[in-house]
Amino acid sequence: MLIKTVLGKTPQYGADCFIADNATLIGDVVMGVGCSVWFSAVVRGDVNSISVGDHVNIQDGAVIHGTYQKSATTIGNHVSIGHNAIVHGCTIQDHVLIGMGAIVMDDCVVEPYSIIAAGAVVPKNTYIKSGSVYAGVPAKCIKSVSAELMEGEIERIARSYAMYASWFKQD
Repeated sequence: MLIKTVLGKTPQYGADCFIADNATLIGDVVMGVGCSVWFSAVVRGDVNSISVGDHVNIQDGAVIHGTYQKSATTIGNHVSIGHNAIVHGCTIQDHVLIGMGAIVMDDCVVEPYSIIAAGAVVPKNTYIKSGSVYAGVPAKCIKSVSAELMEGEIERIARSYAMYASWFKQD
């Protein structure tokens, strides 16, 4: 893992986190407990702060960043950020699933229990209400999160990544 101090700010992460060997944490990054940052993921807090809650998984190749002097990034608790997703200068609240290859741009807010579908592009300043599924380019609300999606996707993926991370902590 590469953990790099920038402008006097060193990334911090809580207990029971898994940071992959080639994951990168840079600058003003504060991450809670039980998180995982997977292979080739980059959490780059050089130009603005990045705050990550507890039990968040940032999957392979994902990029978390902000915008200089404008937009910090805040990620709540029990969030899954899919492979190769980009989360940039926005607020992701608790219990959210960001699908593989999705892009969430500056100043967006994603309320709890929402899903951003794989490949979706959420334009700047979009406000996603709790319990929504957004898909497409540009992303639009396509339906509400059902109980099946809540348990079968949002919660299942978060639990699965906690389990996967435990495999790497056994060494």
